[in-house]
Amino acid sequence: MFNRDRWDEIIEALSRNWFRTALTAFGVLWGIFILVVLLAAGKGLENGVKKGFGGIATNSMFMWTQTVSKSYKGLPKGRRFNYDLDDVAAIKENMPQLRFVSPRNQLGGFGGANNVVRGLNSGAFNVYGDYPEYIEQQPMNITSGRFINYGDIEGKRKIAVIGEGVRKALYDKGEEHIGTYVKINGVNFMVVGTYSMVSSNGNAEEDEKQIYVPFTAFSQAFNMGNRVGWMAVTAKDGYSITQLKSEVFDIVKNRHSIHPEDDRAIGNFDLYEEFQKVDGLFIALKIVAYFVGILVLLSGIIGISNIMLIVVKERTKEIGIRRALGASPWSIRGQILMESVFLTIISGMMGISLGAALIYILNKILDANGPVEMFANPSVDLGTVITALFILIFSGLLAGFIPAQNAIKVKPIDALRNE
Repeated sequence: MFNRDRWDEIIEALSRNWFRTALTAFGVLWGIFILVVLLAAGKGLENGVKKGFGGIATNSMFMWTQTVSKSYKGLPKGRRFNYDLDDVAAIKENMPQLRFVSPRNQLGGFGGANNVVRGLNSGAFNVYGDYPEYIEQQPMNITSGRFINYGDIEGKRKIAVIGEGVRKALYDKGEEHIGTYVKINGVNFMVVGTYSMVSSNGNAEEDEKQIYVPFTAFSQAFNMGNRVGWMAVTAKDGYSITQLKSEVFDIVKNRHSIHPEDDRAIGNFDLYEEFQKVDGLFIALKIVAYFVGILVLLSGIIGISNIMLIVVKERTKEIGIRRALGASPWSIRGQILMESVFLTIISGMMGISLGAALIYILNKILDANGPVEMFANPSVDLGTVITALFILIFSGLLAGFIPAQNAIKVKPIDALRNE
């Protein structure tokens, strides 16, 4: 395989008609180039969409109460019910597979009246009563100060963590905000921190126009009592919230005398299920990219096979002489296969290089012009390159197989007579 004379012979054979060789190689180059670009584009789309999740705990769901649709235990259908802190405790006690069960309450938002005032400035903002673990479920960048802690929960401290959008609306540029007070629905809360969203999607700016206060202080200040608006539930690693949620619902249904088959009483948004759908979509896109790329590559392989058939025909006398001098059929076959594989790999590597150059330029353009929504960092990993190399080697062997078989069928006497 590493015989220098053989490689000199391979290069000489392919360079006899360099224009024909170049045109043939272009088919393989273009096929592998298309494959690399399609895979990189799919990865860029995947990165952009997943970046939109902003690091949120995707193995989570949000659950809220709705109207009961079936009568049960003498209670009529059509009634409403509310979660409470005892529901949260029951779920935590009976579901050790869950990492977080975070009760939540909310004031304002949805374009309502101004509910937050500071001096002469005011605004309408979402105000949430939350527990400290919520920052693990919806990651944020704490830009100053701190987030809620369990000392705030236990002490029912009237403190607030405000978004950068709230800070800009209520404070002048450069004005100190930590330790100052904002009035929420007439109740003073001290600002202890500010945050920005990790996500760079289109909702990031609106998500920064929110205020987080301790759940217990929220309940006390706004007369919520033991009531819970809704819950954010996250499963532990190794468990799927999609598989666990029916058990969670059963606990709540049992506590509130809801029919076990009433699927409308509890509303939920399963983030893990939606994330899996998105993940499945990108797997399908990758399969399509491979399918299209290999089809294009196949046309190039057919071209190489045809050219190798012509080369074998042109070298009939040479092959006949080699056979007459004692060359084995395997030696002749190996020569043709090596020429085919060599041409395929060289042209394929050029295609990979061109694809990598295009991806590099595209990333530079994206870096220079800022992030593009739903598209980020198009790339191909090392595994993809290795896979492409294996495809090239297999393709080269496939392209050279028929010409090689034709070559060993050449009989020395017939070859010399035809010449």
